[in-house]
Amino acid sequence: MSIPISRAPDAGWTDPECPVARTLDLVGDRWSLLVIRDAMDGARSFTEFQRRTGIARNILTDRLRKLTAHGLLARLTAASGRRQEYVLTDAGRDLFPVVVSLRQWGQRHGFAPGEAHSTLIDRHGATVPDLVPTGTDGAVLDVDTTRVQKP
Repeated sequence: MSIPISRAPDAGWTDPECPVARTLDLVGDRWSLLVIRDAMDGARSFTEFQRRTGIARNILTDRLRKLTAHGLLARLTAASGRRQEYVLTDAGRDLFPVVVSLRQWGQRHGFAPGEAHSTLIDRHGATVPDLVPTGTDGAVLDVDTTRVQKP
């Protein structure tokens, strides 16, 4: 489901030329990413998001509204016709590698050695391998082998 993200020039971007800053303006608060995470894990209803995250109703209402307005979630009528459901749009689904990278960073740096944590597995039950950016030549990229080119 492709819904355009708001790109109005007067949107108050933190750093209009930086894709990282613009992304953080859209989803950089804790609750937005947790809502996106839970939508990726099958949550659809307001009640489900609230139960999974423990977020206050007013904050959840605000985040769902913003994520919908920015085209990351779409609001649909449930099959029962009585409730609203939230589903990821293509733009929301495109955040999957971002969430996986955050998860993998957290596994490496957010837990004490041996401390229990959830694990992301693929459809075969295998742990998802670490995401590693590579260049066009297949070489691993890092902060020492890349640079930002500004307009």
